[in-house]
Amino acid sequence: MMRPVLHGDVTSVARALLLVDEDARDGLCQRIFVQADQAEEHVRLSGRLHSSYGNGSLMAAARCYNLADEPSFDNTEYCRCFALVLHRLMRR
Repeated sequence: MMRPVLHGDVTSVARALLLVDEDARDGLCQRIFVQADQAEEHVRLSGRLHSSYGNGSLMAAARCYNLADEPSFDNTEYCRCFALVLHRLMRR
């Protein structure tokens, strides 16, 4: 299980999603969550950061991808990306 999720984690994943086509967002979101879980497990077992996905946070995993500059919430697509991340969190 990944590290506790903070606001910066959600914004980082949403910024990564903003740069991909709408039909690819759910898959990328899922992949970032899996990578954060893998990194957390690696850190727990080895005491070291994962070489690709970092410390087990969503932010670290998301930063493996290009991130859009953070827009404001008047950007509808950003709101959709942000909501997608929150929905995935709630399903966990």
